[in-house]
Amino acid sequence: MSDNGPLDPFADDPVDGTGNTPGNDPLQGVPVFGDLAKMLAQQGGMGWDSARQFALMVATEGTSEPNVDPAERIKIEQLARIAELHVAQATGLDLPAGRGGTIEPVTRAAWTARTLDAHRGLFDLLMASLTPSPDEQADLAPDPDDPFGFMAPLLRMAAPMMLGLTAGSMVGHLARTSFGQYDLPLPRPAGDGIMVVPANIDAFGRDWSLPGDDLRLWVCLHELTWHTVLDVPHVRARYDELLRAWLSAFEPASGALEERLGGLDPMSLGDPSSLPEALSDPEVLLGAIRSPAQHALLPELAAFVAVLVGYVDHVMDGAAARLLGASSQLTEALRRRRVDVGDGGRLVEKLFGLELSDEGIERGRTFVAGVLERADEAALARLWESGPTWPTPAEVDAPGLWLARIEL
Repeated sequence: MSDNGPLDPFADDPVDGTGNTPGNDPLQGVPVFGDLAKMLAQQGGMGWDSARQFALMVATEGTSEPNVDPAERIKIEQLARIAELHVAQATGLDLPAGRGGTIEPVTRAAWTARTLDAHRGLFDLLMASLTPSPDEQADLAPDPDDPFGFMAPLLRMAAPMMLGLTAGSMVGHLARTSFGQYDLPLPRPAGDGIMVVPANIDAFGRDWSLPGDDLRLWVCLHELTWHTVLDVPHVRARYDELLRAWLSAFEPASGALEERLGGLDPMSLGDPSSLPEALSDPEVLLGAIRSPAQHALLPELAAFVAVLVGYVDHVMDGAAARLLGASSQLTEALRRRRVDVGDGGRLVEKLFGLELSDEGIERGRTFVAGVLERADEAALARLWESGPTWPTPAEVDAPGLWLARIEL
C-alpha cells in the first residue's frame, strides 16, 4: 500500500505515482464511476429538476393527460358549496378565506408539481439533517486499506440525487391514487387552495361501483374538513414545529448504505439487477436512522396527529349520516382504501413520523368518543381555542383528564 493515500479508481491514468497501478485498480476500465463522481460533485441541493421530471413521469406514465372537463369543474363547484355548509356547521370554524377555501379539480401532473412545490421546504430540511458536517465527513473517510473504500464518499455524494429521486417517485405514485391533498395529512402552505383529482376518484368509483356524486361529495367534505382544521393558527404552528423538529433530528447513518452494498460483488455493479434489493429499505436508501431525539418526540407527534384524525373522522361520520345515507358499500370501500396506502404512502409516513396505523387511527377516534360521552360538541370544540387547550399525549388516552384540566 502506498503512503500517498487510498487508491483512486477515478484517476485518468492509473499509473500516476499515487500507488494506482493496473494490478490494484479493480475498476480500471469502468470510466462511468469517474464521470458519476464528477457529476455528483457539481450537483448541489436535492436536484429538484430531476425530482420533478421523475415524479411527472411516474404520475402520468409518460403519456399526456387531457385537461379536466369543464363539466367536472362545475360539478365539483356545486358539491363544494354543500360541503362548505356542512363543515362550517359541524366544526364551528371559519373556512379559509379567498383562494384558500377553493376546491379545484386538477390533473395528476398538476397535482404532482404543486405537491412537490408545497413540500420542498420539508425535503430541504430533511436533506440538511442527513448531510454530514465537515467533521463528520472526516470521520467517515474511506479506509485506505479497503480497495473499494472509494464507494463510501461516492455514495455520500449521491445522497442529494437519491433523495430527490426518492421524493419524485413517492409523489408520483401518490398522484396516481390520491383523491385530494390530504389522503396523508400533511399541512400545505397557508393560502393554498384545495386540489382534487377527478381521474383517481373516477377510477376508484368504477372499481367499487360507487355512485359518482356521492364519492365526489365525500372527497369534498374530507378535503375541506382537513383544510379547515389545519388552518387554525395554533394547530398549524404546532404541527409545523413538530414536523421540523422531527426532520431536523434525523442522523446520517455511518456506513449504513455502504454496509448494505458491501455484500455485493463489486465487479457486478454494472448489473442493475444487483442493486434493487440492496436499496429497497428507505432508511438505507436515504442514509438515515431515527435518532434518540426522534424517539423522544414520536409520542407527542403521534398523539397530535391522532387527535386530528379522530376529529376529522367524527365530522365525516356525521356527514355520511346526514348527506350520504347509510351506504355500507361506500364506507367499506373507503375503509379499505385507508388501510392500503401503498408504498408511496408508507414512505411518507416513515419520513414524517406520521405512522397512521389502525391503532393510531382508533386512538384518535376513542379520544373523541370519550369527550362526547362525558361532555358535548362544545367541549370538543375547545381543541381550537389555543395551544394550551390541546390535549397532552397522556390526556389523549384519558379524555376525562383533558376535560378536567381545561375546565380548571
